[in-house]
Amino acid sequence: MKETARTSLKDLYSEDREAQNRAYSELLAATDQPVDWAYVVWDELVAALRHKDNHVRAIAAQLLCNLARSDPEKRMLKDFEALLAVTKDERFVTARHSLQSLWKIGTAGEQQRQRLVDGLTGRFIECVTEKNGTLIRYDIIQGFHNLYEAVRDETVKQKALELIETEEDLKYRKKYASLWKVK
Repeated sequence: MKETARTSLKDLYSEDREAQNRAYSELLAATDQPVDWAYVVWDELVAALRHKDNHVRAIAAQLLCNLARSDPEKRMLKDFEALLAVTKDERFVTARHSLQSLWKIGTAGEQQRQRLVDGLTGRFIECVTEKNGTLIRYDIIQGFHNLYEAVRDETVKQKALELIETEEDLKYRKKYASLWKVK
């Protein structure tokens, strides 16, 4: 692991938001491609999903999603539920940032994609009674679209379209469908 990445990892926990944001940006850019140090930080990031600072929780979730492509041991399959739990965070901004990154897990392989699709399908169904349910549903459908664009798996598209059809409110059904340019 490069020294800059080590320093950035340490700075994720800084109370100095500027240092924390710089560290986040550097690590997010570094993990945009596979890295050989994923398992050096993996357990620490999984633990950070329960950190007292919601900003740290969001960052940890987003970095773990990026690290899915650097996970030949498929640890993500074991840790996916912890990531999905952050999409229910008490701080909506944390939940939303986490949710918006989850789709990246599906680019790591078939098993990861299936686990993601199943998890997001369950989340889509259960969030209907939540305060920000329509935003959560929108982000889920957007995540399915992002995943589809990345891997061109027709089953992902089909699942998204099926979920859209379950929306009872025509206004929101149209809004979700607009992500797929479906009338």
